[in-house]
Amino acid sequence: MNWKIIFQLSIFGLIMAFGTVSLIPQKVEPAFWLIIFIFCAWVIAKVCPGKYFLHGFLVSMANAVWITAVHVIYYKHYIMEHPDMASMNTQMPPSLAVHPRLLMVIAGPVFGALSGIILGLFALIASKIVKK
Repeated sequence: MNWKIIFQLSIFGLIMAFGTVSLIPQKVEPAFWLIIFIFCAWVIAKVCPGKYFLHGFLVSMANAVWITAVHVIYYKHYIMEHPDMASMNTQMPPSLAVHPRLLMVIAGPVFGALSGIILGLFALIASKIVKK
């Protein structure tokens, strides 16, 4: 496992975490992630000796840690820019609705795993295309 590259690529998650707090609109965010995933998959395929899927998965899990931490810390700013998230909180069970940060902590790893599967597949496909 190339832990150095996993950490380095996860910095994109940290940048996106701060970017989504107030700079990047929710509608444009998926385009940023697509570009980041393609770049990360290319780097993983180019640099890593194997286990491409696992490298991609772990990058996304590290991203989830960064994103969850930043969004929890800057919750008030984040929620002002993401009204859809605020409306989702009202639809949650009462025990979670009063603790929206807890909901983020619970949902963060789930979204990290889902995006990890996507990035892992991107990295696996890139490993078949990219020459070392």
